[in-house]
Amino acid sequence: MAGEPARRAPGHPYRGAAVMTAAAAQAALEPVRHRLRRDAEEQAARLRAAAREQAAMIVRQAREDAAAELGRSAADAAAAAAPATASELARARAAARATVLAARREAYDDLRMRVRDAVSSLPDQPGYERFIQRITRLAQQAAGPGGQLERPPGGGVVVRSDAMIVDCSLARLADIAIAELGGSIGELWAP
Repeated sequence: MAGEPARRAPGHPYRGAAVMTAAAAQAALEPVRHRLRRDAEEQAARLRAAAREQAAMIVRQAREDAAAELGRSAADAAAAAAPATASELARARAAARATVLAARREAYDDLRMRVRDAVSSLPDQPGYERFIQRITRLAQQAAGPGGQLERPPGGGVVVRSDAMIVDCSLARLADIAIAELGGSIGELWAP
């Protein structure tokens, strides 16, 4: 009848509920995405600043260690024969490079853990339940009919169906935020 909402067949998972179109769902989530992106960018800026300081300290120490190693290697190499000198210098350079790479990896891992820790506090923030309701609807739509909703221990949602798994756990969203930083992470350890 005119004026009545469309009814779903009995047994349909959305019986009695209005079904949100993908475009409407995207539009409904846009303020949440904007807020999350802004909050993530602000948090990322703070974390990048802290990580830059820590990375600079780690890299500075690594460079000092590498310079000391190179100095020791150069002194040892001068006393040895020419072939031994080249081999020792190559080893020292490789050791210095490994030290710097390890320092970079440590800084990256530290940033990732800081972002995950920051995101883990979201369930205690105002508006979290509204966010979860929206993200749950979208995840269920993306997973398709028959999707099973899970609430992971760290917050967020995961919906599993025969077709796919839609992981909107807070830990996964934090990892995506770090991945979206892309090449700008390299600024953390640039001299």
